[in-house]
Amino acid sequence: MLRRHLTGLLFLGISIVCAKQGLQTVAADEPQSGQQGVTQLQAGFAEREITPPEPFPMAGYFHERLSEGTTDPLLARAAVFSDGQQQAAIVVCDLIAVWTDFAGIVRQRASEHTGIPAAAIVVTATHSHTAPDYAAVFTAWLSAQRPETATTFAGNPVPAADRLTYMDLLVGNTVGAIVDAHRRLTPVSLHGGWTEQQTPVSFNRRFVQRDGSVRTWVGLEAAGSVRSAGPIDPEIPLLAARTADGRTQGVLSSFALHLDTVGGTRWSADYPRFIHEAVRTTLGADTISLFGTGCCGDINHVAPRGRERNTTEVIGRALGQTISSGLQELQVIENPVLNVRSATVHLPLRPAGVPEVTQSLATLARVQSGENVDFYDHVAAWRTVMIDQIRNVPRLVPAEKAALARRTTIALAGAGQAIPVEVHTISFGKDFAIVCLPGEVFVELGLAIRRASPFRTTMVLELCNAIETYYVPTRAAFAGGGYETTNSTIAPGGGELLVEESIRLLQSAAGRTTEEK
Repeated sequence: MLRRHLTGLLFLGISIVCAKQGLQTVAADEPQSGQQGVTQLQAGFAEREITPPEPFPMAGYFHERLSEGTTDPLLARAAVFSDGQQQAAIVVCDLIAVWTDFAGIVRQRASEHTGIPAAAIVVTATHSHTAPDYAAVFTAWLSAQRPETATTFAGNPVPAADRLTYMDLLVGNTVGAIVDAHRRLTPVSLHGGWTEQQTPVSFNRRFVQRDGSVRTWVGLEAAGSVRSAGPIDPEIPLLAARTADGRTQGVLSSFALHLDTVGGTRWSADYPRFIHEAVRTTLGADTISLFGTGCCGDINHVAPRGRERNTTEVIGRALGQTISSGLQELQVIENPVLNVRSATVHLPLRPAGVPEVTQSLATLARVQSGENVDFYDHVAAWRTVMIDQIRNVPRLVPAEKAALARRTTIALAGAGQAIPVEVHTISFGKDFAIVCLPGEVFVELGLAIRRASPFRTTMVLELCNAIETYYVPTRAAFAGGGYETTNSTIAPGGGELLVEESIRLLQSAAGRTTEEK
């Protein structure tokens, strides 16, 4: 395997130090219990369908569009690991994102059915833009599930009954995938490593301009563009679980590329569906393939020059071929002690006082009336009403405007000046670690974690257990501006706090594993 030299990371060391201002971290990184003489790991994999009914709102953009059919089904895919002392679960959903309340109820119910601690369950999304926009429906469903929250959701739109019924399916089958995987626990050997995507399919979508600003999506051929504003991440971490008879039960892979390559109004899992097909073609139809999105907040599939774009199939098949070849080169993970650690990091929020909320409500009212509104103003308005939910109790949005700025969070409501988010690490021996981060994370932050990790291979997943941060840019990116920094609820430096905590957890896990060996 080849390793490409990755640049653009030196600023992070300074940024992390600067970001310590306002840090409040509550760590819960002691293992669930000690491990002594672990010699055998168990794993189980499963999948269930979560495709919505027709028609249903589709996610990914700032206007409503309704589904008109299915290109390929949406699934929740789960992996469960146990070494007899600790257990951990990851469920990857073909969704645009995972809201904190959704993750909370899935983790709670899955824990009740399996005995896996809720803190050791990670719910993540692939970020498909041809998946359901379920946030408003879920909040209505949640208020029905928890009557004590009904007044909080007063004024929210009331969805149709069939849309509420879909929430039963979405929650039930996401939980069910974890339960099924837990039932299928069987002794395995783990094989880990990484490969590199040589065919160009991913590109940094932010561009430095001659005036010093940064613009998103404009390309290098636009007047004023100087260079791409950041790197890409060509590596694909891989983890495979193989039974004693040589059968590969499941594969977990990850790549840093936005899932917005399909378009249209038909349900689709986007390019990962071709990865899953390639894995099953290589290893057998019974193999469960999980694909988790890497840190790609500033990465998409549009080349900086020219107008041609790779199709979903071209991207998926290129990645599938790379993964299939890479699976043949994985190394066995010796003494795969399972180590699960987590911490809560409080990320400072941007302001959302009366002036900001009032302006945002006016903007949303103009959008609702059909007026042509500047795109960035529209984005900033939605960002501000989300911050208002988290910062302020009661909300600054008046009751009569609740339908205009719907509530989408209970768990985070009234958190104050910082949003509490979780960071997880799941490691196996000293060879392989998985880092789970919230939000849409910039590629430089994921690269910084991998470079500092003491594990041979480190997979960094975004969109885990929370989306309410929206984008998680670097401190330097905030200085440049652009779409992603406009659409971020957190203050500059929050991304570096996540890097710092991730590295601390990884170092702690590696030290404990070394001591035990």
